Amino acid sequence: MGLFKFIFSKTFLIQLVLAVLALIVLAFLAMKWLDYSTNQEQRIEVPDLARMSLDKVDDRLAAMDLRYEILDSANFNPDFPRFSVIEQVPEPGQFVKENRKIYLTLNPSGYRKIMVPDLIRRTRRQAEPTLRSIGFEIGDVTYKPDIAKDAVLELRHEGQKIEAGDKLMKTSKIDLVLGDGSGRYSGNKDEDEGEDDANEEELEF
Repeated sequence: MGLFKFIFSKTFLIQLVLAVLALIVLAFLAMKWLDYSTNQEQRIEVPDLARMSLDKVDDRLAAMDLRYEILDSANFNPDFPRFSVIEQVPEPGQFVKENRKIYLTLNPSGYRKIMVPDLIRRTRRQAEPTLRSIGFEIGDVTYKPDIAKDAVLELRHEGQKIEAGDKLMKTSKIDLVLGDGSGRYSGNKDEDEGEDDANEEELEF
């Protein structure tokens, strides 16, 4: 009975109320501390960094107490300046906390280089789609004497003959030199001249 009377005594009830009030105060203070330490009420709107150089990005984010990290370089996009921001995470307009890191993808300095495939003696219908599919453009198409019609005899870039395995920038123009199907084989020029001289001697004889 002594314990039962103590539980319902005025002294115990006062201590219980004080303990509950102390617990509420401690919980309130703890929540306030968490709000302060985690910046729950702080909202910084992420700016649009597209097309900005890294110098401008650095100045802009530093003024907003934000940081950045470069993820990687994307495929070259001619619509964006070189070394400018192409993509960012989080996206513009989202709200973040102070010191949040913005992840950036940059535009490289130019197109990557692509290996020239072996297309000699392939037909024009085979060569053109192959070159376009890997990123090249078709330039001038010229013909020279050869037994095969539209067979690829040479590949050229800016006037220079190129070989299979050479590397050129993506979107480079490749000129095609094709056979005209005339029935004559376009071999070594000296050999052709020698054959012509021999034929002339036979005719004179």
